Amino acid sequence: MILSTIGYESATLPEMIGKLRSAGVEVVVDIRAVAASRRAGFSKTMLRASLAAEGIGYEHLRGLGTPKPGREAARKGRIAELEAIFATHMTSPEAQDALAHAIARERPTALLCFEACATGCHRRIVAELIRYATRCEVRHL
Repeated sequence: MILSTIGYESATLPEMIGKLRSAGVEVVVDIRAVAASRRAGFSKTMLRASLAAEGIGYEHLRGLGTPKPGREAARKGRIAELEAIFATHMTSPEAQDALAHAIARERPTALLCFEACATGCHRRIVAELIRYATRCEVRHL
């Protein structure tokens, strides 16, 4: 299985959906701590409806979201600080439960977060944890 990741920072909703469809993604797992966005179409309810209209499932796993201090570090480009904060967060029961749920997926899945580049985003870390547990291939869309 291939696990994809995608960030919507520099994309329109139709562009993002096009990338997901081209990659064969069947379900999007939203790993934002807060599934709200100032960008039109990317808040939880509208995003779920837009994806459903294209035959793509949606699930929000809040437990895999970055805590506020980690989001602030990411915005300032302090990636090592983000990684340390997120590593601590991933030891919580909520994060471990959400990770177990993400690992159990069998359909082609994409992890969704805001940042365009996975290098500075926690979704890269989540994807690597899933890859380690399942031996799946990871691609960043």
